[in-house]
Amino acid sequence: MELRKLCCHAYMLEGVEPDIDDPKEAFKQLLESSGKLHLLDKMMVKLKEQGHRVLIYTQFQHMLDLLEDYCSYKRWQYERIDGKVGGAERQIRIDRFNAKNSSRFCFLLSTRAGGLGINLATADTVVIYDRFLHCLFDRQQLPSMKLNFRRNEEED
Repeated sequence: MELRKLCCHAYMLEGVEPDIDDPKEAFKQLLESSGKLHLLDKMMVKLKEQGHRVLIYTQFQHMLDLLEDYCSYKRWQYERIDGKVGGAERQIRIDRFNAKNSSRFCFLLSTRAGGLGINLATADTVVIYDRFLHCLFDRQQLPSMKLNFRRNEEED
């Protein structure tokens, strides 16, 4: 499990995340401590410039926290659903993301809480930050996402 966490980001391991007061330095360290996040940053900047809307899935709550820190530093508006979000609040967040002219650029989702039954057809890009150990998620989730994207394109 620790190796899987490390593959996501070094800060996922206990005691590794430094206590840095300066926000710019904290962001720099956040990116430099993970090649994967560094690459995601390069992708996200381009996706944002091109007007894409992104779903980012991860199985770890702590990784969602780090991605939230990342989005906050970039001053990108986003939504998040994890296991702590109740049904009513969950739908509010989905509706806010899907709203016409929504300023939300990305949606951070846990693989379990953000699984089947969520309509996020206004997104056009999916990032699975860490591959779910049980590939059933990928086999069930991705085809339904693709179908939703196709429907969205047909409506345009």
